[in-house]
Amino acid sequence: MEKATLKKFVYAGTAAASGMLLLTVFKKNKAKKVWIYEDNDMRNSETVDREESVKAAYDDAEIGLTQLDSAYRSEWQANGFPQTHRRLAELEGR
Repeated sequence: MEKATLKKFVYAGTAAASGMLLLTVFKKNKAKKVWIYEDNDMRNSETVDREESVKAAYDDAEIGLTQLDSAYRSEWQANGFPQTHRRLAELEGR
């Protein structure tokens, strides 16, 4: 084999190996868009949206709420969102 032909084979092999490596890494990273613990993500759980709030026995405002609703309610209270239509109307000045 000539020296020039050997160089072309080496370069072609290196390019092919690099391309395969890049393709493998790209496919691996594409699959991992969002990483969560599936068993802890309340929004994807049907049981959390069906079971009664744990706080219902202690808090009258929690009666009739599901665990998911209770979590959202806690978040709204922490951020100061109004809880009722009357309170919304008062804030808007109606």
